Amino acid sequence: MHFKFNRRAALGLALGATFGGLVAAPARAEDTIKVGILHSLSGTMAISETTLKDVMLMLIDEQNQKGGLLGKKLEAVVVDPASNWPLFAEKARELIGKDKVAAVFGCWTSVSRKSVLPVFKELDSVLFYPVQYEGEESERNVFYTGAAPNQQAIPAVDYLMADGVKRWVLEGTDYVYPRTTNKILEAYLKSKGVADVDISINYTPFGFSDWQTRVAAIKKFGSEGKKTAVVSTINGDANIPFYKELGNQGVKATDIPVIAFSVGEEELAGIDTKPLVGHLAAWNYFQSIETPENKAFIEKWKAYTKNPKRVTNDPMEAHVIGFAMWVKAVEKANTTEPDKVIDALIGISVPNLTGGYSTMMPNHHITKPVFIGEVQADGQFATVWQTPGLVVANEWSPYLEGSRDLIADWRKPLSCGNFNVKTGKCGGQGT
Repeated sequence: MHFKFNRRAALGLALGATFGGLVAAPARAEDTIKVGILHSLSGTMAISETTLKDVMLMLIDEQNQKGGLLGKKLEAVVVDPASNWPLFAEKARELIGKDKVAAVFGCWTSVSRKSVLPVFKELDSVLFYPVQYEGEESERNVFYTGAAPNQQAIPAVDYLMADGVKRWVLEGTDYVYPRTTNKILEAYLKSKGVADVDISINYTPFGFSDWQTRVAAIKKFGSEGKKTAVVSTINGDANIPFYKELGNQGVKATDIPVIAFSVGEEELAGIDTKPLVGHLAAWNYFQSIETPENKAFIEKWKAYTKNPKRVTNDPMEAHVIGFAMWVKAVEKANTTEPDKVIDALIGISVPNLTGGYSTMMPNHHITKPVFIGEVQADGQFATVWQTPGLVVANEWSPYLEGSRDLIADWRKPLSCGNFNVKTGKCGGQGT
């Protein structure tokens, strides 16, 4: 390392020698490992994403109390992409290029993830994405710690089918995750013999609030003599007026149950949940799950936030798992260099909060249990069904024509996110 030596530096050295036992010198940039946090703290997604920023700060603080990583302290770099999808890419470029973060934990919506993908590929950095999504993707620079459709959406539909549901309302926010998930679910329902006339698909914009007409249409669709359910991929703060309108129009879970994929404890914390009792959510974690690991986590979270009313939720657990995996991979590789960390992550197992271990698979997705919970009057969920063990993610859907022959395996020598098992070629269908 080359140093310039001048009088000011000499004075600093002298003072350091004199007062070294009294005052700690400020850390230089290279003395810390920077971790990027890319979550919306304003706009329509702040209701869901702010808590993910908070849990990342807690995890980083906790790791620093253990001595940091590779002998260095971790330093959180927080930015606010403000629920603005192009701004996610701009902020990601800033984190990687200007702030020199070693990894980024962030995004919620698939449109924000799609926005940042080219940046992570171009600058060769690592993104941990903590939210359930539509699948149909496996990127070298991304580690998906949320659920793929077969770890949430498909089990949810199976549960409702077993309960006698014959008509289906697929209700979503108008962007890539709901549209692709519903494309998969529509194909799946038809494979099970459900007729076109018994499937209603509808999309509304982000932040949508005028639900009166739409809820009335759902009631009408469910009044034709067949048991009906709503499969909800509504995202962000639009959920609050949606559930309020269900209550206003007397739509009870016993009549038309709603099963949600993006509503957890955090979203319910802002509304009166009594009219919603019995409605459902499918996740891979609930705060109410009783394990020693979860109990300890909840206690730490409430102490860290100094708020006994703060709740936990599924994407928070995904960050807990992803962060623990990143720490282990950095220690294993003995560097934060992305290429080496990416290779080291595959096969790493860490404890989840629901009992057992989650493992990072060669497709850059993790193994997860699936839980279905009923909304309780206190805004928590009571588990009514769960898988007997952990489920391995299908990154490519077996129910879609262009996907069923694809697999992802990022181990060498394959190193491919869309390998066609029929053609034997990397690059997906027809290449």
